[in-house]
Amino acid sequence: MIAQQAYLESFDWTSWDLLFLVAKVVLIFGVLLVSVMLMVWFERKVVSDMQNRIGPNVAGPWGILQTLADGIKLFFKEDLTPDGADRFVFKLAPYLSLIPAFLMFAIVPVAGDFSDGKDGSVSWFGQDLFLQFVDPPMGILLFLAMSGLGIYGVMLAGWASGSKYPLLGSVRASAQMVSYEAALGLSLAAVFLSSGSLSTNQIVQSQTDGPFFIGGWNVFGLGFIPFVIFLIAATAELNRPPFDLVEAEQELVGGFHTEYSSLRFSLFFLAEFMNVVTMSAIMVTLFFGGPHGPVLTDTGGWAWGLLWFFLKVLVFLFTFVWFRATLPRLRYDQLMDLGWKILIPLALGWFLLLGALRVAEIEGWNRLVVVAVGLAGIFLGGLLLTGAIRNARLTRAESEILEYG
Repeated sequence: MIAQQAYLESFDWTSWDLLFLVAKVVLIFGVLLVSVMLMVWFERKVVSDMQNRIGPNVAGPWGILQTLADGIKLFFKEDLTPDGADRFVFKLAPYLSLIPAFLMFAIVPVAGDFSDGKDGSVSWFGQDLFLQFVDPPMGILLFLAMSGLGIYGVMLAGWASGSKYPLLGSVRASAQMVSYEAALGLSLAAVFLSSGSLSTNQIVQSQTDGPFFIGGWNVFGLGFIPFVIFLIAATAELNRPPFDLVEAEQELVGGFHTEYSSLRFSLFFLAEFMNVVTMSAIMVTLFFGGPHGPVLTDTGGWAWGLLWFFLKVLVFLFTFVWFRATLPRLRYDQLMDLGWKILIPLALGWFLLLGALRVAEIEGWNRLVVVAVGLAGIFLGGLLLTGAIRNARLTRAESEILEYG
């Protein structure tokens, strides 16, 4: 609380600080809107290449204006509100999905020179500033709050529609959020333990030490496991395949947005792809050094950071599209089993191992022994959990046989 109060008091709300904040808001919102348009085109083209189909190729060069054409079409469609809907919540829900996606991107450092122990700040017009909207001392907590709030748009959209299929989609969304938000938070705890800060700028700075420019990245320093858990949990949080059960068209028509049309439907569409871009940027910040990379010239070091950040984000955008093109949708029971029986226990066990390594470093213990004991404990815990699950299934099967013959 003291750090946050000092952070707010550091702003001069009547001078250049306020002007730069307004400029950052306009710039970030514009960049995100353009990136969403390009992301939709990128996904269609990549999926068509992977599945040997023809992607959009008529509206503009290489079909690049297809997203704009879709937006114009949605703008002129009729806006419908079901008779049995809660009208206020029905109209509010799309904005609850869109606004958190924008706010999450506000804490992401997109450029800056972090080489040689620098903090990534640049000097423009006599002002020293970070190339991100804000850098609050509890930035990652803001990310967790916004990612949890974004799902309320999906939940309320399904509930307020007054229809059974959207309601089922919203129920799935609530269970999915509870399951995978826990695994997401535990993987983030490992990052906090490594960097010692909740500030995204400090997290990037903590990854600049090490051999070459990738030696200090958290993906290596934390042993890959937290990153893999975060990637899976983030995919589920985004409702992306193979975790898109809240809008499974095969059994739920369209899921939570079945009753939406026109601009309100486009807001959900916009929020989904904006969330993909934002989550990719968050993963780059937490595990891959953010804008940190080799500075190849003496001037314009911050611009090199922007280039490396863009290339890293592009890799994750391709990964999410790759998931969509190749992985089949999970069943609902498989979704719950993966979250509760694998990801959460593994994330908790790995966090305890990293904590033990930190204590070993302070106390001067043998780290190899700590790692061996920790891995043995995780393996033993996995065997006990697997045995308990198997016994529960056998007991349930026997009770069903006795009950139904």
